[in-house]
Amino acid sequence: MSAAGAHFPFSAVVGQDRLKLALILSAVSPGIGGVLIRGEKGTAKSTIVRGLAPLLGEASRVVELPIGATEDRVVGSLDLTRVLRDGQAHFTPGLLAQADGGVLYIDEVNLLSDHLVDVLLDAAASGRVTVERDGVSHTQAAKFVLVGTMNPEEGELRPQLLDRFGLVVDVAGPRDVDERVDIVTSRMAYDADPDGFAAEHADVEGELSDRIAHARTLLPSVGLPVAELRRIAGICSHLDVDGLRGDIVMARTASAHAAWRGAEQVTEDDVRVAAELALPHRRRRNPFDDSSMSEEQLDEALGAGDEAAGDETSGDETSGDEDGDQSGLPDEQPDSGPDGGPDSDGPDSDGTDPEGPDPDGPDPDGPDTDGPDTDPPGGGGGATGPQFGSRPASGSSRVRTFRADGVGDGDPGRRSRARSTRGATVRDIDFTAGTPVHLFGTVLAAARRSSGDGMPALEPGDLRGAERIGTESNLVVFLVDLSGSMTARSRLAAVREACVELLRDSYTRRDRVAVVVACGKDAYVAVPPTRSVDIAVSRLAQVRTGGRTPLGEGLLRSVEIIDRAARTDPNRRPLLVVVSDGRATGGKDAARRAEAAADEVVRRGVASVVVDCEQGFVKLGTAVALARRLGAEYVPLADLAETGLAAGVRGVA
Repeated sequence: MSAAGAHFPFSAVVGQDRLKLALILSAVSPGIGGVLIRGEKGTAKSTIVRGLAPLLGEASRVVELPIGATEDRVVGSLDLTRVLRDGQAHFTPGLLAQADGGVLYIDEVNLLSDHLVDVLLDAAASGRVTVERDGVSHTQAAKFVLVGTMNPEEGELRPQLLDRFGLVVDVAGPRDVDERVDIVTSRMAYDADPDGFAAEHADVEGELSDRIAHARTLLPSVGLPVAELRRIAGICSHLDVDGLRGDIVMARTASAHAAWRGAEQVTEDDVRVAAELALPHRRRRNPFDDSSMSEEQLDEALGAGDEAAGDETSGDETSGDEDGDQSGLPDEQPDSGPDGGPDSDGPDSDGTDPEGPDPDGPDPDGPDTDGPDTDPPGGGGGATGPQFGSRPASGSSRVRTFRADGVGDGDPGRRSRARSTRGATVRDIDFTAGTPVHLFGTVLAAARRSSGDGMPALEPGDLRGAERIGTESNLVVFLVDLSGSMTARSRLAAVREACVELLRDSYTRRDRVAVVVACGKDAYVAVPPTRSVDIAVSRLAQVRTGGRTPLGEGLLRSVEIIDRAARTDPNRRPLLVVVSDGRATGGKDAARRAEAAADEVVRRGVASVVVDCEQGFVKLGTAVALARRLGAEYVPLADLAETGLAAGVRGVA
């Protein structure tokens, strides 16, 4: 946007044809459910969404929901002044109601607070925004096309909200030199004269707007043959799509694409486009599954759809329009490159015999013979064993939830108790800037002060705030012991599974996570604090195992991470999770260094958990002693999860 306020024309955006098509189809058929746009920084995600507004006609508009908006601003609120002055409950509509009949746009939607996500889910499901609060009931229409943009590096989207987006498009910056030059040239021309640049593309914009309007008119008459419905059902069944929302969205998308082409009925080509846009994000079984779909996977699914169509499919029906693709946009296949992480699960990569010798020799904690060139990713050294493991497959375990003690003031999440803008109102308190107003407490304070008849006049001293207790996210620092004493195949597999389940739990609770690895000569930070638990799992899969157990150094590295994070995010409370057998080796002072480091953790008041990985008939109890010194919750590895690993949790003996 320039000072003149002109939008960068939708048609002037170079490339991103698949994204343009997805937005157009959502405009043609709002029932599709909107579009989620995922991509790296600087890929014109926001520009192209804002450029859609002029194509929707005067009756529609694009309403932007800031990620820092308050709940009252989103759903609407009572006009407190009129309540106290006139005694009437006058309601001021929020952003959701303002977006009725148009587009609700959320930039960085994956960073939206959970309490706003809950409100958004309710409105998207019902088409209305309903407020039941402070004795007032209000409802208003809120039917909108939901469009969100996000950078996956900043963390994933809640599964419930991800499922509400009808279509998903992954975008990336172009690698072609000529295309990059065209983009820069267009942007500079717009910056030099925004209004002139917009006027130059006015004719094309007008044609697009007219075509969208015509497709909307044509949509109700577009036929959807039974054969194509069977094809859609066969594709969704082949891809194990949960529920029937995927089938419905595909049917609506295919019909919208046919209307966009000016066709009278849906063909196989329309179904293919619908599958490319509507299904990749619905194939995901857990947060660590790849959410893209390769060309080969799409072809396999379409083949299953052909079989399902069966005798209903005829040559005439699948031939499409005589003129071929009439989308008006260049054909573009979805990216099928690597997801940036290691490959999918395969056989264990340690190459060791389960009953054979340990890779570090007869004494796993013996003399360190690692060379100087064997440093693992992220620093440290002395680990020469196998990789910790490949990218984890889906699991069914569910670990118990660990929480920090007390009540915090951190960002909304799903782990520890905290004062927040959502949750139950527990009492009225002194009012301060940013505190929600406790309406009845305020009126009661005014009534107590006033001795006259009628409605009391509000004075500043009457305002009372509302204390609400909800839940917050935390900084969860995982200290993982991958030393020689941990590298037997059975133990390594159990530790890997435990780490994946703990990371998955942190994903669902919206935590920031960091991973410190203790093995070899020193401990090192494998994953700095990040919102993307997917990145944490991928990077953890690349670390090496073996060598000594620098437990004290690992605890100190964890303290350093916590101290550094506190300077930039002081309200986010830390939780330290130590996954180890508790043995500290690597010199005669190793045990003493571990005890001193544990005392540093205690001095900082950090809540902690010790997951005991010690196995065997005879146990030394070193992890129990570590838990006692830390004042930590103690959990044997086998008792970590309700299913998959084992059941039950023991306390510290």
